[in-house]
Amino acid sequence: MAQLYFRYSTMNAGKSIEILKIAHNYEEQGKSVILFTSSLDNRFGEGYIASRIGLKRKAYTFGKGTSLRKTIEANPPHCVLVDEGQFLTKDQVLELTQIVDYMDIPVIVYGLKNDFQNHLFEGSETLLLYADKIEEIKTICWFCNKKATMVLRVLDGKPLYTGEQIQIGGNDHYIPVCRKCYGNPQL
Repeated sequence: MAQLYFRYSTMNAGKSIEILKIAHNYEEQGKSVILFTSSLDNRFGEGYIASRIGLKRKAYTFGKGTSLRKTIEANPPHCVLVDEGQFLTKDQVLELTQIVDYMDIPVIVYGLKNDFQNHLFEGSETLLLYADKIEEIKTICWFCNKKATMVLRVLDGKPLYTGEQIQIGGNDHYIPVCRKCYGNPQL
């Protein structure tokens, strides 16, 4: 029985490498997958899921008006994998529930739970409400050995707590931190 999975974490927890690993495992068994990533994140080229360790793979992109269901219905796969799930809209998450419920295709979504101001993203909030399985991918705080649960935005070595919710970046802009270090970073 197919399910909708939401696997969330902070930055630097290995979400993208997990997607690439799962896709490889399905395809090694002769099973098809469809991969999606947000059109907002083009740091590694438009339409690529890329890991910081150097692996990358082409994927369909989605924006606010994209129907994921149309792509999936055109060529139904054995599994759907979504990176940057925090950027999904509520309607897109509901489309994914229909893929699971009516097409019996498992959907695994990876993304951030909260932004740098510690607010939920629209996609993450909707996934937390509708996912059949919610799993945290753990990583450690940049400054101490506690579990990182938040994302700290930095600019020129200084923490930022205000600004637009979405600013694409990697280690140059975001650091995984625990609650204590979020409020008192050792920069």
